[in-house]
Amino acid sequence: MRICLAGTASAFGSQDYGLVRQSPYILESFYYIKPWQFPLIHSCDLFLLDSGAFTFFSSGRHVDWQDYLQRYARFVNEQDVEHFFELDIDALVGYDMVLEMRKYLEQETQKKCIPVWHVTRGKEDYLRMCDAYDYVAIGGLVSKEMTQKMQRSFPWFIDRAHASGAKIHGLGFVKQDKLPMYHFDSVDCTSWCSGRFSRTYIFVGDKVKGVYANTRGKRIKSIDAVNKTSFQEWIKFQKYAEVHL
Repeated sequence: MRICLAGTASAFGSQDYGLVRQSPYILESFYYIKPWQFPLIHSCDLFLLDSGAFTFFSSGRHVDWQDYLQRYARFVNEQDVEHFFELDIDALVGYDMVLEMRKYLEQETQKKCIPVWHVTRGKEDYLRMCDAYDYVAIGGLVSKEMTQKMQRSFPWFIDRAHASGAKIHGLGFVKQDKLPMYHFDSVDCTSWCSGRFSRTYIFVGDKVKGVYANTRGKRIKSIDAVNKTSFQEWIKFQKYAEVHL
């Protein structure tokens, strides 16, 4: 399994490129991505680009979806991004509009995007998606749209994708106790970036364990240093997961 570390644009700067480059699998948002990260698109073993559309909406800024879509497609072309997600903003514009956006995105890039299935799309849509695409994703995990009960059906979703010859990504799914049970091809997380919560991570053989970086209630001296340490420990977990999960 490939565990993509997300959120590096927010935690690091250009001076940290050498550190970030050590991670074989990265997911970044078009909304946040910085020029210093552009080389990662081709230097990583797997680089996934999220549209960042929902984040853009949540920022409170005026949304011109056509302009955003055009800029997203242009970026994919300019940087020759291989793996990029559709604008899965069903809850904002409706699925019919999402499909129109997907069509435009694929026409402009001459590449297939990664469609992101949501519960509201229904089972039949998922089956069609797996048959039509080489890489698919399940969304709604972070937003709790996909409930704990629904997540018990992950083996069916994963097996169906694999039966169609497609890879499957679990967006925002890194529950370490569940990863051995659900054989996604890739997942992503921002859990490593917890320095602002005085929390760091250490790799302990088959998992990463969160520990508090401060002692006796004292504030940590450097959030940046804590994040760097956690990032390096998660890289160890990435390499473990690639072989064992």
